[in-house]
Amino acid sequence: MDSHPSAVSESSVVSDNEQKDLSTDPVYREEQAYLSEVYTKLERMRDEIGEELETGHAGAAQDLKDLSEEIRIDFGGADETMETLAAIETLNSVIDAYNQYHDFTTDKLRRVLLLLQRPYFAKVRLRMRPGRPPRDIYIGAVGITDEKRHPLIVDWRSPVAETYYNQEMGDTSYEVDGRTRHVTLELRRQFEITRDHLDMYFDTTVAIQDSLLLESLRRHHTEKLQAITATIQREQNEVIRHKDIDVLIVNGVAGSGKTSVMLQRIAYLLYRERETLSPDQVFLFTPNDVFESYIDTVLPSLGEANPQVRTWRSFLTELGLSERGTGADDNPQILLALDQGLKDLVLEPDDFHEIAVDGRVLLKTSQVVSAAEKFERFGVCPRFSSLVKDDLHERLERRLTSLSKDADLQEEVLSLNIDEQIEAFGETINPLDEDETIRWTRAYLTPQFERAHELVERGDWLRVDRIGMRILGTRGLSAAAWLYLKIAITGNSAKNVRYVLIDEVQDYTETQLLVLARYFSQAHFMLLGDEFQAIREGTASFPQIRNVFAADGKREVEEVELLTSYRSSPEITDLFASLLPQDKQVRLTSVHPSGISPVISEFVDGSVSDEGRDRYLSALRNEVANASAQEGLTAIITLDRGRMGWLAKQLGDTVRVMHRDDTLPADGVVLLDLTLAKGLEFDGVIIPDAQADVYLDEPLARRRLYTAISRAMHRVTILSQGKMTPLLSL
Repeated sequence: MDSHPSAVSESSVVSDNEQKDLSTDPVYREEQAYLSEVYTKLERMRDEIGEELETGHAGAAQDLKDLSEEIRIDFGGADETMETLAAIETLNSVIDAYNQYHDFTTDKLRRVLLLLQRPYFAKVRLRMRPGRPPRDIYIGAVGITDEKRHPLIVDWRSPVAETYYNQEMGDTSYEVDGRTRHVTLELRRQFEITRDHLDMYFDTTVAIQDSLLLESLRRHHTEKLQAITATIQREQNEVIRHKDIDVLIVNGVAGSGKTSVMLQRIAYLLYRERETLSPDQVFLFTPNDVFESYIDTVLPSLGEANPQVRTWRSFLTELGLSERGTGADDNPQILLALDQGLKDLVLEPDDFHEIAVDGRVLLKTSQVVSAAEKFERFGVCPRFSSLVKDDLHERLERRLTSLSKDADLQEEVLSLNIDEQIEAFGETINPLDEDETIRWTRAYLTPQFERAHELVERGDWLRVDRIGMRILGTRGLSAAAWLYLKIAITGNSAKNVRYVLIDEVQDYTETQLLVLARYFSQAHFMLLGDEFQAIREGTASFPQIRNVFAADGKREVEEVELLTSYRSSPEITDLFASLLPQDKQVRLTSVHPSGISPVISEFVDGSVSDEGRDRYLSALRNEVANASAQEGLTAIITLDRGRMGWLAKQLGDTVRVMHRDDTLPADGVVLLDLTLAKGLEFDGVIIPDAQADVYLDEPLARRRLYTAISRAMHRVTILSQGKMTPLLSL
């Protein structure tokens, strides 16, 4: 059995910066020795798995070749047919077994390679039963067992790892297989590790003294969001491991780690449901493309594939609705009016559409109308649509059979040259009789009819626009209204999607959420946002968000809060907290040590005289120069793109202007508007337009300023080209 390093009697910290301790601290030496031992095992696993895969491929190829040669295809009689089918089934079983083995082995190699970057980040010492020796458990991004099937490293998502995140020394517990297991936590140790080198370790107890967290918070912005696996705090862990319910609303203050929690939650769900859940059954809605790029390495770093990632606009584009107005700002009463209008609606012949592919009409409008009339007693609803679809599918099959016997089409098939035959059939053809000619003609038409069946299944035989315009008395439908109505009539939605997570949910309207709730009707939702970061007019309040999902009484909805800021220094946190209601100010906390006080400067005549404008621009350029000399990334955040364009001209190549599809750099100074800055964080933030006529003394401006300031981790500079906003005190 491997020896495990012992505990120390009091809280301790060792880092590379304390060279004298490295040579004298027995705990450090023991932990480094154990790390080296584990790393050697991981390297050996990597090499053995690589050889195993290489040998396995060669062996599998030979076995399959031998089995294939043994099969004698003979369908001459019943017995021969059964023997042939049995031999083929045996071959298929062998192929399946090899595929399963390959997938299992490849997955193990993937986990080993991930752990070789950083084998683990924590250790807990648990006494499982009184009177029994305690057990050391090392926790990493993924789990792995040794050659004896003993856990070498435990996955952070495993039940026992919860004792690390609970941060309760002494008696604690965790849930496994529906049962509560009571244990005693005797040691909670955190590590900073680079491959096989122990950089530092911490023995910690409660969250506010989480040394590894504080160490990570001192670091600068990175181009990509980093996983917080090692520093997940208790309130965050409760959200990540929350029971699976229909709708979980997370209302978190700026910097509380909502996005990180969301991504860790996805990783947790993929682990917990690994036998039945795949990443393509998880949809993640992000505020913009820059944000999508910012988060795209987190899940791969945890050994998981990224889910389906969408913005509202890309979601509509994928559904072919990009040329319509998005409908995001539609009055939600429009959707309710569509629902109400369907109850008494009688469809008219002009509400239907023919089924045509490549200019060939396969079902006339009159045939579609005839099918619909058979089921009109059910009303306009998904059941009606389902019955009509079945009828149309049958009509298409009859039509295909009929066209396969059409002399002109048969002649068209027989006239194909060799290249056209190979393109159409994958081989050359030479029909010997009428039956073969019919068969090849049917094969020739089948691709068109497959597309026709798709059109039927999608409900393209309905003229949704006309139906909606009749109900509403309008001259057109937005994308949101069209999609909502289409689902209401046909029931077509993403029923295979199991989880939908929406970040920055406070920037969605009721209409958008009503559409998403209906489109992903079978999914469980996780909605994350900050009610005080709603920077657009007309977006849904948190009570309205809750009502969208709870109104019909069919969904269980729960709301949790995150009130600790892990992003900003206390000085910056105090500044943006001053913009919140008093009760929120009292409850909001920062875990950072003291930092740099924000700089707030007013240039009263900056907008009324050339001299004042020059002083303002000189101050701004100085701030940009200072930021460029600092380590990390600074963002100049403007309220609108018009102002951004003017500033870009004034600052020239000293800043990089960010656009919707750009990727954030690691350092320097970027210029972007507030909508693009949503969800991002920067070492420093410069707000160049904090004048009173931009940030008025009203709720929307207050939320916008709160959002802009709270993007900063370490430094904030606020300038006004004119009188300073009344929202801030000089």
